[in-house]
Amino acid sequence: MKSWKGLLLAGTFAALAAPVSAEVVLKWGASRDIGSLDPYSYGDSFTLGVLNHVYEGLVRYDRNLKLEPALATSWEIVSPTTWRFHLREGVKFQDGADFTAEDVQASLKRASDPKSPLKGNIPAYTGSRVIDDHTIEIDVTPNYPLLPNDLTTIYIFDAGWLQANNAEAPTDVGSGTEGYATYHANGTGPFSVESRTPDAKTVLVRNPVWWDKAETNIDRIEFIPVASNATRVAALLSGDIDFTDAAPVQDLPRLQSSASVKLLEGTDLRTVMIGFSQRDTTLSGAPNLMKDLRVRQAMQLAIDLDMIQKRVMRGKSRNAGTLVAPQIPGYDESLDTPVKADPEKAKALLKEAGAEGFAFDFNCADSLVNEEQICQAIASMWSRVGLKPQLDQGPRAVQTPKRSQGKVDVYTLGWATLPMLDTYSLTSQVLHTKEGTFGIFNWGGWSDPEFDKVTEQSATEMDNTKRLALESESLRIAKEHALMIPLHQQPLVWATTADVAEMPLFADNLPRLWLARK
Repeated sequence: MKSWKGLLLAGTFAALAAPVSAEVVLKWGASRDIGSLDPYSYGDSFTLGVLNHVYEGLVRYDRNLKLEPALATSWEIVSPTTWRFHLREGVKFQDGADFTAEDVQASLKRASDPKSPLKGNIPAYTGSRVIDDHTIEIDVTPNYPLLPNDLTTIYIFDAGWLQANNAEAPTDVGSGTEGYATYHANGTGPFSVESRTPDAKTVLVRNPVWWDKAETNIDRIEFIPVASNATRVAALLSGDIDFTDAAPVQDLPRLQSSASVKLLEGTDLRTVMIGFSQRDTTLSGAPNLMKDLRVRQAMQLAIDLDMIQKRVMRGKSRNAGTLVAPQIPGYDESLDTPVKADPEKAKALLKEAGAEGFAFDFNCADSLVNEEQICQAIASMWSRVGLKPQLDQGPRAVQTPKRSQGKVDVYTLGWATLPMLDTYSLTSQVLHTKEGTFGIFNWGGWSDPEFDKVTEQSATEMDNTKRLALESESLRIAKEHALMIPLHQQPLVWATTADVAEMPLFADNLPRLWLARK
């Protein structure tokens, strides 16, 4: 018979030998950092996508990018100007506070503030009323059909947390306006923020009281911005990161040949395009000749989309003839014929318009796939037809304020029609005259009365067939007036290490790591 000391010693050795459950960590190597922990600080789909791990909206997109309930369980239209939302009960914020209709009302007020960069995401919002703790009515302009789509990126803050931390006013990355929410977070989502060092690392940890079923086994996400493509690829190959949503297309052969890497490929919903200033003068003070349709048409005819697709995008992009992707409601196949390059016709139009030798600033950032190479190629093409582009290439953090303040002549833009996943997102936010909640991203100062009229009609048409026809008409006007130059839908390439068992690929290019597993 063993003594109690022997039994204790045996038990001690057994405990030491028992396997310890290891924390599952996913290291996400992104091409850039988010600008803030405040999801209202800039209307950028990437930042909103990252912060969707911490904050949630009343509505969200499912695996098939279809609308489904999130913090709201159901909703209905009670009048032409009012929607009623029934809220999920038993939800708690990450600091333990209960989620109620008061939080929704405070969040809507903050997002729709005139100084909020996100106010354009709820363009029809006019007010709200708390009915009880789990019911709220939201008022909109008459006959507005897209409110549930809009609410997918109006993430809900804890009203008490905002008030206690003097954070009720919005922040703004573009203007440098910061606040408590810039560096702190408190949402209801599947992960919470453990720590953040801007431009270095943001650590998210699993929220143990998340209301939804946790499909992931990931306990910890280390979000690491790695701007250099070469460094990011090396980090993936060495295992220093487990996942990147920005695998460089020029490095795909190298990644494909590695047994330690898995690739996920598709085509992004984002359409890359070129925008023009329509102000009276260029940044240099010279007359702005791009106000002449012939000059804009010449600039489009000078661009060889096939060359960019083949050489710069390594055959992975899809040339575009219209400003939205085929999957987006409002898309019109009859408009989607890419303009073929015709340098001689471009030269003739420039001569006819008296624009030979026209000089302008060309503002490019680092947000799009191979954006630097795209801009260099296009600048060269414009130079060949007699234009004089001055390429202003810089990081997004530097270029964004210039764009939002209208200090650009020509600029790049990638638009995925988020959060609506509808053509109205582009027509209302990028091309409509800048007024109220319209034209938040109308960096060129466009104002086309015909376009505005049709776009506004599409915002109040409840018959979906008629609404989509109006959106197609908006796209037709945009094409005929050369409001923007569509280039392509950019390639969508994610990569993981071999030990990542599940990583759903989404066409909106937004990882949802609460669905991933290692």
